[in-house]
Amino acid sequence: MPDSVHDAWPQLDKQCLRASFERAAETYDEVAVLQRTIADRLLERLDVVKLKPTVILDTGCGTGYVTRALARRYPRAQRLALDIAESMVRHARHGFGWRRLVQRRSLHVCGDAEALPLAGASVDMIVSNLALQWCDAQTAFAEFRRVLRPGGLAIFTTFGPDTLRELRSAWQTVDDRPHVHGFLDMHDLGDLLVRSGFAEPVMDVERFTLTYADVLGVLSDLKRLGAHNTAHGRARGLTGKHQFARFRAAYEAMTRDGRIPATYEAVYGLAWAPESARAPRAADGTVSVPVAELRRRPR
Repeated sequence: MPDSVHDAWPQLDKQCLRASFERAAETYDEVAVLQRTIADRLLERLDVVKLKPTVILDTGCGTGYVTRALARRYPRAQRLALDIAESMVRHARHGFGWRRLVQRRSLHVCGDAEALPLAGASVDMIVSNLALQWCDAQTAFAEFRRVLRPGGLAIFTTFGPDTLRELRSAWQTVDDRPHVHGFLDMHDLGDLLVRSGFAEPVMDVERFTLTYADVLGVLSDLKRLGAHNTAHGRARGLTGKHQFARFRAAYEAMTRDGRIPATYEAVYGLAWAPESARAPRAADGTVSVPVAELRRRPR
């Protein structure tokens, strides 16, 4: 991926991001229907994966839906559930309820996907559902590669650039400030995986359209999910009454069959840590290899 694409990626306010998800922990499950649907489709992809992990990391675990599914699929594996919001981690931990024997194999940690609190080559599988859009993907993939053992698997979903396109378009009629979070496309994500040292990346995409009775329903769901725009350049303070009226009118003009649409582009990715060590590719496409690893080809 060209450096210009990464440089244009909005710098996120981690403190604001964490606070948004701390507040949303109580309401997240009430509105996370799409998030669970995408998680189920992600987990279905493991049906064809011939890997028996002993240690699994669920990065961006939220309230623990994926962690619990992994416990059912891999009951003998040690599961590490990590999220940047402590309240989300608490909900994930409590979600096991009375299933203490299963819970013993699940360790819940508050942490950042861009700085995983794990030793190198300590995990067999990393699963991440709809968390990478809240990270610098290049940094997160480098961390995934660092903690994966040789032959380990990273499998994830994130949102692509068509996500909330109606909401973004409506705000663009008001001003040129970033009101909606930015998203990388699957080709750039695949390139980042290769540059981070992963092998055989497989990427695909799927689109969903949710519909609402009104614009406020869209905004309410986003708030309850904790899905706020946290870019440093975002608009600050309250939106003026006239600005909001213009935004709302522009969004309502996109009504279909009496319903307000909200498009989501789900990107699915899967990649392997090579069985042998491989140096990450530099920005110009070169790879640095120690002289000791070079061998003369036999004639």
